[in-house]
Amino acid sequence: MAKERDAAFEMGFFESVLKRTPDYTDVVEILGGLYTKHGRIADGLRMDRRLVKLQPANATAHYNLACSLALSKRPTDALRSLHRAVELGYRDFDWMSQDPDLEEMKKHPAFLELLGRLKPQS
Repeated sequence: MAKERDAAFEMGFFESVLKRTPDYTDVVEILGGLYTKHGRIADGLRMDRRLVKLQPANATAHYNLACSLALSKRPTDALRSLHRAVELGYRDFDWMSQDPDLEEMKKHPAFLELLGRLKPQS
């Protein structure tokens, strides 16, 4: 109960900041993560899309968008965003291979192929 109150307070705080400063990218990113963490997947997706519009060259923003799209059961769009993240320099193979947000993607051959390209060579 206290955790729910704390999460609601935190989200409310950042939402009020965002109302005053709509292009505050740090707050957009924080809200996206908070929404997703607390099961508000559609709201997280909205924030991730917003961040990508504000920072189109941000590899991590595209990666987070891919995660939200995967959680929204949109694997084709998620793969497109993952590819874009990689094009922009995202290289965290270890995290991508174990990220629970991408669990649904692990059965898609195109995702496995992308992971194979990123896997560090020993």
